[in-house]
Amino acid sequence: MRYADVIVDISLEKLDKTYQYAIPDALFSEAVVGAKVEVPFGGGNRRVEGYIIDTSETPVFDPARTKEIVSVVPGAVSVERRFITLAYWMKEHFGGTMNEALKTVLPVKQAVKEVKKRTLVLMADEARFTEYYNEALKRKFQARVRLLDELRGRSEADYRETLEKLRISAATVEAVCRDGIFSVREETMYRNTAEGVRSAKRPDLNEEQRKAVEELWQDYSQEKRGTYLLFGVTGSGKTEVYLELIERVVKEGKQVIALIPEISLTFQTVRRFYERFGERVSVLHSRLSSGERYDQYVRASQGEIDVMIGPRSALFTPFERLGLIIIDEEQEGAYKSEGTPRYHARETAEYLAKLTNASLLLGSATPSLEAYSRAKNGEYRLLTLTKRAKEAQMPRVEIVDLREELRAGNRSMFSRKLKERMQERLAKGEQVMLFLNRRGYAGTVSCRACGEGMKCPHCDISLTYHKGGTLLCHYCGYETKQPKLCPACGSQYIGLFGTGTQKVEEAVLREFPEVKVLRMDADTTKQKGGHQKIVEEFANGGAQVLIGTQMIVKGHDFPRVTLVGIIAADLSLYAGDYRAAERTFCLLAQAAGRAGRDRLSGEVVIQTYQPEHYSITAAATEDYESFYRQEMAYRKMLKYPPAAHILAVLVQAETEENAGLAAKRLADVLFAALFPEEKSGTVIGPVPAGLAKANDLYRYVVYVKALKYERLMQLHRLAAEEKKLTEAAMKCNIQFDFNPLNGY
Repeated sequence: MRYADVIVDISLEKLDKTYQYAIPDALFSEAVVGAKVEVPFGGGNRRVEGYIIDTSETPVFDPARTKEIVSVVPGAVSVERRFITLAYWMKEHFGGTMNEALKTVLPVKQAVKEVKKRTLVLMADEARFTEYYNEALKRKFQARVRLLDELRGRSEADYRETLEKLRISAATVEAVCRDGIFSVREETMYRNTAEGVRSAKRPDLNEEQRKAVEELWQDYSQEKRGTYLLFGVTGSGKTEVYLELIERVVKEGKQVIALIPEISLTFQTVRRFYERFGERVSVLHSRLSSGERYDQYVRASQGEIDVMIGPRSALFTPFERLGLIIIDEEQEGAYKSEGTPRYHARETAEYLAKLTNASLLLGSATPSLEAYSRAKNGEYRLLTLTKRAKEAQMPRVEIVDLREELRAGNRSMFSRKLKERMQERLAKGEQVMLFLNRRGYAGTVSCRACGEGMKCPHCDISLTYHKGGTLLCHYCGYETKQPKLCPACGSQYIGLFGTGTQKVEEAVLREFPEVKVLRMDADTTKQKGGHQKIVEEFANGGAQVLIGTQMIVKGHDFPRVTLVGIIAADLSLYAGDYRAAERTFCLLAQAAGRAGRDRLSGEVVIQTYQPEHYSITAAATEDYESFYRQEMAYRKMLKYPPAAHILAVLVQAETEENAGLAAKRLADVLFAALFPEEKSGTVIGPVPAGLAKANDLYRYVVYVKALKYERLMQLHRLAAEEKKLTEAAMKCNIQFDFNPLNGY
């Protein structure tokens, strides 16, 4: 006998409450996860509809007393069914429970107070109005007289604005309405987060852009659906390709989800969508109130919008007629969820597109190795843009060796060349962006004389500094003492290295005291609208220099920026995980791409201690193919994604002993489950996590490698069973992460 867990009311507060029903033999093939069913409910066995969210062969109660499903509702391919099917797939592929997955994909039904628009509507004719006015004058109802004076000759007026303007009470208005002079009309208001004016102006697509559009559209018109990778150099006009395709899809009566990393969700980007599609566009982002977010989902479910723009969570917009999903900057780490289930938007969008018969378009100037390798082997169709739009030329890039600057006695954070170029550009009234590549430097040790970073001899990732001078690999546990002299060159200039945006700002003002400087970082953008305010001020010429971390290099288009200075290009190479070179290449190529995006020529100065590193030399020439070949050779050799797959098992406990023992127990179970040919180094650890203690919890990690993702899913299911026993025995918490983007 098989049993189904059925949920009869899809709302957030009810997701944890399911009811088990037996599946009759006649419905065995139809009663699958996601199916809409009719079931007897409650003491009176009234028939209600619900959804199957899981099936099993284990009864929760006495099988003799378990009710049976009455029927499967035919043809019920609703948004809810689609998302339940998607949630089940996410649970299987990324771990976590079904309820955790459901709460991720069904964010719609939650109790948020509706906003009502109230309008005063004239009900009395002119004679009755005049009679009532004279009566109010006679009885000295001064508030009513002011109200009637204000509304004389008007058929309707905004309720709230009228009260605020006249400073009268709601009781006054209610009295006039009670007497039949006016009535109050109420309408539910949806907070639309997009603002702007629709524009009829359409830029002409160049030959490459038109070719990319037509290749995808030819398939779409013939009912062929698939995944496409739009690989275009920085400034090549990928957004115009998106807009053209969206317009065509919308004209076919379909709807579109466009995912943009939060960091790139700028006013500039949103305005271009709004100018094209007006009120039929909606926007989601993290700083919306719960009411604003709820309103956008309601508008989507009621068919009032055609295009939803937003970060990862916008993927779960309840569109009935989804035709196209776009993921811009698909290589961004923001598309990987940090909460359970730890899903990746790219793979999840691919499955959702199959469920809805939609196409998926990924776009990037620096594609992830995962996406590009799939395009190489034919899983994705590759579309390319090799030239910049607007006849703009690629910027001239210079690499400065900071080791030479140190030898020449320059200990400033600006190389002589960067300082010289800044003087030239600022003198011409042009703008400069200074990008600080801070990501990944914390806790890593490198040499300023030769540029060498301290790496694990077994895993080829940077060692992390711990108190007391210990350097530790958080993949395999290799440990050594921090040397006083560089092992490569013997220099004493070895140690922790880093700087911040405020220090860069101070240095700019020392060198150029007359220049207006803007800084964009977590501190200056924490207020709602802070990010947009800085972008607009810089775009309008309110400052000559913009300083920031990675948030300034994504999605911005400033025509007067002709120089980009990259302060310490190699800092992200020292991050303690295998993706360090890929992140460095992406950041540098994106940063360089901000210069010379219009008619003015652009220059880029890359400052680095490792000028010969392939990620830096390839980024300088925007030679993705060269970078891809070298990086994939490294990934294949050490069995890192996408050449293989990794499952990270994180164990947290209040005592270090329990965390270590629980991690060892899981590692032993996983190792014992491996096939004989997998025994060589496939289970790594347990070792203390990179962040060894957080929130008073000790953290240990185990890594499992497998060539096939399906094999990793098998091992995960085994570990998930062991997890229940281990968590109870060791008083710990265990989490799983497939192909983690960040090291633990």
